[in-house]
Amino acid sequence: MSSLLKEELQKRLFSPEGQTLKDFIEIEEPVQCRHFLCVSVLKNKEVQLSVVQCQKHQSCNSKRLRRSHFVDFYQKIEVWLLQDLVLLDGRNPDIDDPCFLMHFTSIRFVRAVSCAAKYSFARSLVALSSSHDQSPVTLKNFDQNYIQPAFVCSDQGDCTVLMRVCFYAVNLVWLSMCPAP
Repeated sequence: MSSLLKEELQKRLFSPEGQTLKDFIEIEEPVQCRHFLCVSVLKNKEVQLSVVQCQKHQSCNSKRLRRSHFVDFYQKIEVWLLQDLVLLDGRNPDIDDPCFLMHFTSIRFVRAVSCAAKYSFARSLVALSSSHDQSPVTLKNFDQNYIQPAFVCSDQGDCTVLMRVCFYAVNLVWLSMCPAP
């Protein structure tokens, strides 16, 4: 589902502007429609962050058939450059909180749909800042084990976290089968 949505966002919003969508997460906003926090790369290799709003518009399919259906309309409502991001604040790494703060000249509160989405977004920013020779992203109140894992598959993101959880689960099952001394 998310790959289809990424293709649609790329085709309708980012390609016409000559940008490449690298990653996005769904966020919750007070306005009752879908919103996404997107990370894209411009032609000049600058990394851009944008809040995209998705609204449904009714369109007629054919005058003869008189059928109508809804079409998604995407619009950027806020835009920043990654180089202007002073701090990405996860607020509290000890609780499962999907909210975080992005510090630019002003502070932008963001509520992701899940804590996993928040960490996925932070990993994307860290990776893009290093691959596009930009200043490193300053992170505060994030669990570094989920941002930059310390073993070989470090750029696999969520798969790495899932693999670690499975490894620990297998170890627990193995230990529970061992006879007590």
